[in-house]
Amino acid sequence: MVKKTVSTTAVLGAVVLSFLAVPAPATAAQDVPETLAAPDLVGLRGVLATARRQGAPGAMARVDDHGVVHRVSSGVADRGTGRAITTTDRFRVGSVTKVFSAVVLLQLVDEGRLRLDVSVNRYLPGLLPDDRITVRHVLSHRSGLYDYTNDMFASTVPGFEAVRNKVFTYRQLVDRSLRRPRTGAPGAVYSYSNTNFVVAGMLIEKLTGTSVGSAYRTRIIEPLGLRDTFYVHPETALPGRYARGYLTPDQAGARLVDSTRQTVSWAQSAGALISSARDLNTFTSALMRGRLTSAAALRQMTRWTPVNSTQAYGLGLRRRDLSCGVSVYGHTGAVQGYYSYAFTSKDGKRSLTALANTSNNGKVLDTMLGTLESAFCGKSAARRAAAPGVVPRTLDEG
Repeated sequence: MVKKTVSTTAVLGAVVLSFLAVPAPATAAQDVPETLAAPDLVGLRGVLATARRQGAPGAMARVDDHGVVHRVSSGVADRGTGRAITTTDRFRVGSVTKVFSAVVLLQLVDEGRLRLDVSVNRYLPGLLPDDRITVRHVLSHRSGLYDYTNDMFASTVPGFEAVRNKVFTYRQLVDRSLRRPRTGAPGAVYSYSNTNFVVAGMLIEKLTGTSVGSAYRTRIIEPLGLRDTFYVHPETALPGRYARGYLTPDQAGARLVDSTRQTVSWAQSAGALISSARDLNTFTSALMRGRLTSAAALRQMTRWTPVNSTQAYGLGLRRRDLSCGVSVYGHTGAVQGYYSYAFTSKDGKRSLTALANTSNNGKVLDTMLGTLESAFCGKSAARRAAAPGVVPRTLDEG
């Protein structure tokens, strides 16, 4: 089917996320049939313009809506050349990678090669200090494994420069986590940790006998025809046309650091994929339409643990409950120089991917939440956003 394309101009894309919470069954909004208002492109432009004023060099967003494509973009992909950012630019997706990792593992569940409620140590003997930590605990961030990146990036730019060109093994990253006390008992509370999806990568490689990159390619990228999605680790360059990433230093007023070239070895299966807005919309839509796993596996993926009043986490998948009562499904991404959102409606028929090519900027982070509101709630979102306190500050973890 040939899609009609609506092009416009504007500014940005984003991220947001979480807190602690006890596990509980799914409830309410996400199970109610939803009728979506038309996307608010004026509101979307306004969100992107605000993010630009707050320090993002460039930003863009793409909405795929029942076969119609809306594109907005503003600012630059490259501060050196002044090239404008576009919705076709590739970028580092950060923790959106976690959804890919979870999908591969749920495919292995479908194939009878993995069980969610079995100890990780059954598959990776001796890796973890507690046999009670199951695959489900890892994929839902309820393992209690400390997030090693808290220490690694306690100081933003020096931390990044220390690992920019390093290549880690998965075991080295897990060992960094195990030097610190665990954050809770297995299954007790939600606590976001990149360590969990490093373990997920180890499970993928052990059970498939291939690299994580090969598993992504043969199980997701090629079947969906994703032309802009790559796992190049440990190479540092992005292929083709891409947006450069700019890391905001901790010191107010300091110059942005071009963080584009890096191994992302500190993240790997937790955050090292490269993709585009088109590909991520295709991916999240396909996931919720049941094209990547069985219906039973997708039900497991969408068994929610509350995060806070507007968010819940399944197995490598986030649910965000918007101000208009609509719930959307996907993940945010934060990797040095890039903030991104990749979310879709429950039926997979409307999807948004948005990007701001900066990170470590809390104002941009908060503002970019508005891309979801504009894309899925329509013009009513703009009226609500004008009221004080409607969009609360949320913590992004990934």
